[in-house]
Amino acid sequence: MLTRLHDGLRLRTSPAVFFGAAAVIIAFVLLTVLLTEPVDAVVTTASEWLYANLGWFYIFGLTAFLVFLIYIAAGRFGRVKLGPDDEPPEHSGPTWFAMLFAAGIGSILMFWGVAEPVSHFGDPPRGEAEGIVAGTTEAAADAMNFAFYHFTLHTWAIFTLPALCFAYFIHKRNLPPRVSSIFQPLLGERIHGPIGRTIDVIAIVGTVFGVAVSLGLGALQINAGINRVLGVPESAVWQLVIISVVGGVAMISVALGLDKGIKRLSNLNIIIAVGLLVFILLAGSTLFVLKGTVESLGSYLVNLPELALWNDTYADTGWQNGWTVFYWAWTISWSPFVGIFISRISKGRTIRQFVAGVLLVPASFSVLWFGIFGMSAMDIELNGDGGLVENVVEQGDVPGALFSFLDNYPASTFVSVIAIILVVIFFITSVDSAALVTDTMANGHEDFNPLGQRIFWAIAIAVVSATLLVFSGTGGLEALDKIVVLIGLPFFVMGYFQMYALHRALREDSGELPPMRTREWKKVLPPEELERRQDEDEHDTSEVVVEPEAVDDPPVMRDPYIDTDQDRVTGARGTLSARTGSARRPLHRNPPKRPPHSGGH
Repeated sequence: MLTRLHDGLRLRTSPAVFFGAAAVIIAFVLLTVLLTEPVDAVVTTASEWLYANLGWFYIFGLTAFLVFLIYIAAGRFGRVKLGPDDEPPEHSGPTWFAMLFAAGIGSILMFWGVAEPVSHFGDPPRGEAEGIVAGTTEAAADAMNFAFYHFTLHTWAIFTLPALCFAYFIHKRNLPPRVSSIFQPLLGERIHGPIGRTIDVIAIVGTVFGVAVSLGLGALQINAGINRVLGVPESAVWQLVIISVVGGVAMISVALGLDKGIKRLSNLNIIIAVGLLVFILLAGSTLFVLKGTVESLGSYLVNLPELALWNDTYADTGWQNGWTVFYWAWTISWSPFVGIFISRISKGRTIRQFVAGVLLVPASFSVLWFGIFGMSAMDIELNGDGGLVENVVEQGDVPGALFSFLDNYPASTFVSVIAIILVVIFFITSVDSAALVTDTMANGHEDFNPLGQRIFWAIAIAVVSATLLVFSGTGGLEALDKIVVLIGLPFFVMGYFQMYALHRALREDSGELPPMRTREWKKVLPPEELERRQDEDEHDTSEVVVEPEAVDDPPVMRDPYIDTDQDRVTGARGTLSARTGSARRPLHRNPPKRPPHSGGH
C-alpha cells in the first residue's frame, strides 16, 4: 500500500522511512492541536522525570563522546582518509569553515551570545554551593566559565561524533547517507530491514523536532528585535508570520541546492557575523574585552574537568536541568542532520584533520564570540549603566537580550537591523540544510530526487515549530524545553553504539599491527656478582655482562602503508618484516662467549 501511495505521488524515496517519519510528525501536530492539555500533561510528566533521574546520563555521555573523539584523532586511526586515499578535500578551508558555522552553531551564538553570560551573572549557577554573589566579579568569572562550557568543545563534540561516523561509513564504505548505516558493523544487511528503518525514522523525527526548536528560538528573537526597531508587538501571531517567512525563504534556498543556495548564504553570513563581532570589539571597551576573553579562556580550561562532570549533586538546585541538560538534549536531537551535512562537505580529509577542524576551529570561534559579547556585557554591568540583568533575569526577556545589549552602542537601530538580518539568514540556512539532509536520510542516496520531497521537510519543520510555540499548553521557551529533552534521549543511547561501531569498523578496515619489535639486550649484573657466578659451576654467564650490550641492531622500520617493490625480500609471510617491508636481520641466539669487562678479573 505504501509503495502504491509512493508511486501515485511520484516520489523517489524509501516509502517505509518517508511515510513512517511523516506519520509521526503529523500525528504529533494533530494531537497537540486537538488535545492540547492531555498532551502537555504527558510531555510535562515525562520531561520532569527525565530531568530528575537521567540528567547525569546526559552530562556523562557527552564528556565520554569528547574523550572518544580525542582518542580516535590522536591515535593511529587519525591518518585514515574519509574517502579514497588519493582524493583531495572538495572545499577550501575558509569555505568549509563557513558552511560548518552556518549549519551548526551560528544561530545558537546569536541567541545566547549575550543572554547566557548575563543570565549566569545575574543568577549564578553555583551561587549557593560556592558562595558566589550575583553581580560580583566572581559571578562574572563563573558565568563565562559556563558559557564556554556550553558552547565550545562539548557542543561541537555532539556534532563531531555522528559527523565522523557518517563520513566514514558514507565515504569509505560507500553506504547510504542514513543513520542506520553507522550500525552496519552490528546489523550487517539488516540496516535495510525493520531495525534499520526504525533507526532512520527516529533520526528523521528527532532532526525535524530539533531544528524546529531552533527555529522557534529564532522566531522569538526576531520578534523581540523587530519589536524594538519597529514597535511590532511580541505575540504568537507575529511569531507565526516570522516562521512562515523564514520557512518560505528556506524553501527557495532548498530549491537552489547546496552550492547555489546554502553555500552562498553561508559565505555571506560569516562575513556579516565577523563584521558585527569586530564592531562590538572596537566600539566598546576593547582592552577590557580582550583581557577578559584571554583570562576567561584560561579559567575555562582550568575548570573544564570539573564542569564536564558537575551534576549539582549537593545543592540540587535544579539549575543544571534547565540549562546544561536542555542544551545537550536539544543539540544532539539535530546532530544527525548536522552530522550528515558536515560529512557531505568534508570528503577527502583525514580523521585527524576532520576532528581538529570540526571540533577545534568552530569552538575557537565560539570562544571569540562569547568572549567579546560576554565580556562586553560584563563591562556594561560592572562599569557602565547596567540594565541587562534587569531585562534578562528579572523580566525574563531572554530573546531580547541581544537587542538590549546593542542599545548601549552607537547607531543601535542600524546595528539591530543588521543583527535581525543575521539571525534570519542563520535560521534560513539551518532550515534549508535540515530539509536537504532529512530528504537525503529518507531517500538513502544523494542523487536526483523530486523538489516536492525537499519542500515537504522544510514545511514540516516550520509547522512543528509553530505547533510548539503557539499550540502547546505552555508555549514559548518552556514548551521547547520540555519536548527537546524527550527527543534527545534516544540519540544519547545511539551515541554509545556509534562509538563502538566506528572503532570496530576502523579495526576491521585498517587491520591490527603486531607488537612493536625492538632490540634485545643481555642481562647486566654488578661486577662483583658476575665474578662470583663465574667461579660457581651452576651458573651460565655466557649471556651476562657488566656493561649494557645489545644482542642485535635496532630493526629497520618502514611505513606499513607504503607499497614496496615486488621483488624485495621482505621476510616470511605473516611476520612484521613482511608486513612493513623491513629488512630482516639475523639474530645471534648463541653468541660466542667473551670475557666480562670487569676491572681486575
